[in-house]
Parts: sequence; structure tokens; C-alpha cells
Amino acid sequence: MHSSKRRASSFTISPAFKFLALLFAGIMACLLFSAPRKAEAVGKAECVVELTTGRVLHESNADAKLPMASTTKIMTALIVIEDCDPDDVFTVDDGAVGVEGSSIYLKRGERISVRDALYGLMLRSGNDAARALAIYHSGSLSGFVGRMNERAAQIGAARTHFENPDGLPAEGHYSTASEMCAITREAMKNAVFADIVSSKSYTGQFRSFVNKNKLLSLVEGANGVKTGYTLKAGRCLVSSAQRQGMQVICTVLNCPDMYERSAELIEEAFENFALVELKGDKVFMCGGVPSCLSKNYKLLIERGQKTTIKCVPTCADRDLARGDVAGKLEIYASKDLIFGAHLYSIVNRKR
Repeated sequence: MHSSKRRASSFTISPAFKFLALLFAGIMACLLFSAPRKAEAVGKAECVVELTTGRVLHESNADAKLPMASTTKIMTALIVIEDCDPDDVFTVDDGAVGVEGSSIYLKRGERISVRDALYGLMLRSGNDAARALAIYHSGSLSGFVGRMNERAAQIGAARTHFENPDGLPAEGHYSTASEMCAITREAMKNAVFADIVSSKSYTGQFRSFVNKNKLLSLVEGANGVKTGYTLKAGRCLVSSAQRQGMQVICTVLNCPDMYERSAELIEEAFENFALVELKGDKVFMCGGVPSCLSKNYKLLIERGQKTTIKCVPTCADRDLARGDVAGKLEIYASKDLIFGAHLYSIVNRKR
């Protein structure tokens, strides 16, 4: 009994055993923390532009390539509106039935107008509507996606690439906050597109919809445009608002509080900037010659910033006929040139 106690009290853990135990614990920890997880959006991006001038009013990580979820449908709608008659009626292709995610629940063989499908696309974010319109337009999804990328290149969106017309997660499907503003700026110039995305509700020939874009009721002058969400992209919103002739477009990507943040950015834009019009018939004295611009211009000015107007004669010692270039109108904000255009003589002048 005495000897067994002595043996028990003298038992020690060998260094080799300690090493193996630590190694085993490390392996188990690696296995636990490397277990597959759901893919989530990485990075957040913001951009605000003024529609008429295209001037950037705010940007944060605006050129980062990120998934943009259903804001993809802005391009889908623009292409269909540009190339198709909204009053055409077509049969829903089987490839547009039962698409995952947001849906307007199109049925196999169903007849629907292009217009109704467009409202279902933009107000309810129907992925099935996106595919139905894409196949109707191009005959196939791949053909339509090719057209989407071609149109993006025409707009100058070189950091945008589409893989589908709906925005469902796909490798190689991405854009930037800056380029989503550029695409939307192009789309909002189209009256049919602008009318669709500004509608809070719609009753059509075949379907009726209520717009899920809450920003339309949150911000004064809000008139569009599209929400988006996937686990990979996070919450995305491209929005638009117009006040006193000035319209701003705002994009937020992977923004958990997309409505609140977009409203904040839009308010800041209207608080800090104003759009003024330079009338083409306003007379400027340029080197002693009464002159005018060739047309009306819109100029974006930062509120409270001092501006200076200069008329620079082209050549003060020559004869001028009515309509000849008399000089150049230059407008500076502080020391930065923000506008320049030719001035044309409105009289005949002999030296």
C-alpha cells in the first residue's frame, strides 16, 4: 500500500505527451474556425452626383468593385425600355418561371405586357420579371447579358460587369458606387424609366404592384430608383431626389442602414449645393463688345462659396461681325475654374 502511493505521487507528464496534447488542441481549433461560413459582403461604398452636370458631390470608396444585388435591374430596365415597345404583350418563357428570390410569380405560358413586367421588375424587384424581359428582348439570358455589358461600356462604366439581369450572386458580377450613379444618371434621363421608378403603386393591364422602395415616402422630392439585397452584396440602394430644378442621385452599397444613410446624403447635397442657370440671352460686355452665350447652361455652385466672373476677349483689335467669337466667359469658385464657354458678338463692330 505504501509503495503504490509512492508510485502514484511520483507520476509526471512527459514533454512528448504535452506536445501531442497541444498539437491536438491546435488542430481542433483550426478545424472549428475554418468551418465553412456563409459568404458576406465586404466593403461599403457611397457616391452622390448631380444629374445635369454629373458632378460628384460626395464619395467614399466609390471606385471599389462590389456586388450590387438588385440595383442591377436599373440596367435591365433601361435596355428593355430603349429597345422594346412597352405596350407589346409576350408569353413568359419557361426559363423565367420559378426563379429564386424576389418574384412577381410569373406562370408558365402566362401573357404579360412589357410595361407590366417592367413595373414588376422595378417596384417589386421580380427576378422572374428580369429573366422574362431579358429572354423576350434577346432570345436568351446570355445574349441579354452581352447587351448589358455593351451598354455599360457605352456609358463609360469600365469597372462594371454583369453576369445576369437580376443581380443574384454570381462570380464576376459587380459594379462600383460611382458607376451605378453613372448608369442611373443615364437611365433617369429616359422619361419612361423615370416615370416607372417614381411610382409608389401601379395598376396595369395584367398586374398591379406597390413599390417597396421606402425612400419615396422618407425624402422630400424623392423620385426613384431601386433597392437591392443579397447576403453577399448586403443592403444596396440607388436613390434619386429633385428639388428646385436640381436632381441628385445617390448610391450606397453594403449599407445596413441604407434608407437612413441615403436620406442623410441627399439632404447634405441639397444643403451644400445649388444648380443655377446661365441664360443664353444674358448680355456680357467682352472687351467692350456686347456678347452672349450660344445657349442656356446649368452650373452647380457650392453654397456660400465666392464666385468670380471674367470675360476674356479673344482679340480686341479686329473687326467683328454679329455671331463671331468675341471672347470667353469664365467663372471661378475661389481660384478654381468651374465654367468656361465662348461668348459671341451680338453686334457688328468695326475697329
